Amino acid sequence: MKIGLYFGTFNPIHVGHLIIANHMAEHADLDQVWMVVTPHNPLKKKNTLLDDYHRLQMVHLATEDFPKIKPSDIEFKLSQPNYTVNTLVHLQEKYPNYEFSLIMGEDNLKSLRKWKNYEAILENHEIYVYPRLEAKDQPGEAVSSEVANLELRNHPKIHMIDAPVVEISATFIRENIKKGKNVQPLLPANVWEYIDHNNFYKK
Repeated sequence: MKIGLYFGTFNPIHVGHLIIANHMAEHADLDQVWMVVTPHNPLKKKNTLLDDYHRLQMVHLATEDFPKIKPSDIEFKLSQPNYTVNTLVHLQEKYPNYEFSLIMGEDNLKSLRKWKNYEAILENHEIYVYPRLEAKDQPGEAVSSEVANLELRNHPKIHMIDAPVVEISATFIRENIKKGKNVQPLLPANVWEYIDHNNFYKK
């Protein structure tokens, strides 16, 4: 079975995440997409990040009607701070008959060379990339970044997927809940009900 891993804090999960996950499940050569909820890094300030299990529960609620999309808490069990390469090794040991791939936005592809053991990731796993609005380079970085990005885009393990460009921000959602604005169209209905019932993001 071929599994695409879509990592995120999902704070909260919103319709943009679901559009990407569903597009990958239906249009890339993947059997399932696992939405891997990233746990709070104890070395970082918590800020507005909800408890790990509340975010996982929202992913459960959001994906219950999508049989090809599954929530995953696999990183909750790994020591922190964690790296993607460690998660991949752990998953491959736990599910030796599954083939794991990564799903990422084009903005993350630009920084892939900065990831721990990125060469090992590319050697052993395919990467499915969805388009994002252009992230701005720092002055002087544009040319070298573009060359590196072009090399990666042409890598045999990297697949550029013509998914919809969805620019819905979880930060925008949190900020507008705090302001008392209506954000219901941006969230699955049961996720909105969970947030509203628990008074999340209002402070």
